Amino acid sequence: MRDMAYFDNAATTFPKPVEVYEFTDKFCRNFGSSFGRSLSKEQQTVSKLVADTRNKLKKLLHCENKVVIFTPTATLALNMIIQGILDKNIKNVYITPFEHNAVTRVLDHYIKDNKIIVRQLKIDENYKYDLNLIKYQFDAFNPDLVIMSHASNVTGLVAPVEEITGLSKGYGAVNVVDMAQTAGLIDINVGLDSIDFAVFAGHKTLYAPQGISGFVMRNGIELSPIIFGGTGFDSANQEMPKSIPERYEVGTVNTNAISGLYASLNWIEKTGIENIYQKEKQNRQKLIDILSNYDFVDIVGNNSNLNYVGVVSFVIKNLSSDSAGRIFAENNIVLRTGLHCAPLAHKFLNTFPAGTLRLSTSYFTVDEEYEELVAVLEYIEDNL
Repeated sequence: MRDMAYFDNAATTFPKPVEVYEFTDKFCRNFGSSFGRSLSKEQQTVSKLVADTRNKLKKLLHCENKVVIFTPTATLALNMIIQGILDKNIKNVYITPFEHNAVTRVLDHYIKDNKIIVRQLKIDENYKYDLNLIKYQFDAFNPDLVIMSHASNVTGLVAPVEEITGLSKGYGAVNVVDMAQTAGLIDINVGLDSIDFAVFAGHKTLYAPQGISGFVMRNGIELSPIIFGGTGFDSANQEMPKSIPERYEVGTVNTNAISGLYASLNWIEKTGIENIYQKEKQNRQKLIDILSNYDFVDIVGNNSNLNYVGVVSFVIKNLSSDSAGRIFAENNIVLRTGLHCAPLAHKFLNTFPAGTLRLSTSYFTVDEEYEELVAVLEYIEDNL
């Protein structure tokens, strides 16, 4: 029995599958070896688990032809990719209006140094990516780097990344897909030659613990390291090793969290990625149906003809998102208020600077949570 209604799954999914708790607990109690730093029998078991987890990710994302790099967070993964790529001859950068600060703050640093020019991909007034206008953009200013959130963490809108990366690759662009809100949820072919990098966040739609994220990388692409240190490999050399993943996996790898990711990948395989996404879409629709019953609620950025993950943003008329958020919090509704680390999205949606209230579901969102949400909305309606 939960003592809260949890609608902040876009930040981190909760609860996790029971298999994740059980396997991670067992692993933590039985293995203390640091990955890549020992020849013991225990270390061999840990190394096999790490290798198996990489392979399971490749299978899930259809990218057996690529390399998996583990990082502690998706933010760090994006920094490593963007800063490592901008070390090359990059000038014209394209992003969506929905990028997270993990992308935009990095780019802003380079903009201020007059090293790059950043443009936003064209989206029409109905929130549909306009591929014809995007092609005109690319014709006018050749894309060197294209960075796309696969799904917005503000509205849940899913971008047609396979189509856009296919288009931009024709212009020679390096393509980065931020799958923090979609890895393990939406079944896409990350193995496509047009996708150079794909970032995942283990603790979100992959249902793993916090502390394990990373990226998939196309073989042969040049990425300058931005973090230096011990790798447990080629330690006499003061330059970072050329071998991958060692070149980018610096410091102690979080094998405890990787064990949780291993278990969550097994759960996703058993449950079926299509089944997980179908249930999340149904759960999102429940939110839309509930919010649509109240005249004082305005749903932001929704178009029933487009694809979304389980994220819904809304505002309450004559009540700031922070003030409304306190009412929900006092009634044990866990949601998110404000700008959600994506100010460009709110400028695009005309909800800047106040932001929105954000509800986000998961596979494990239950009816009782919706009932608690309705009770608070009824309270607001009666007392507004």
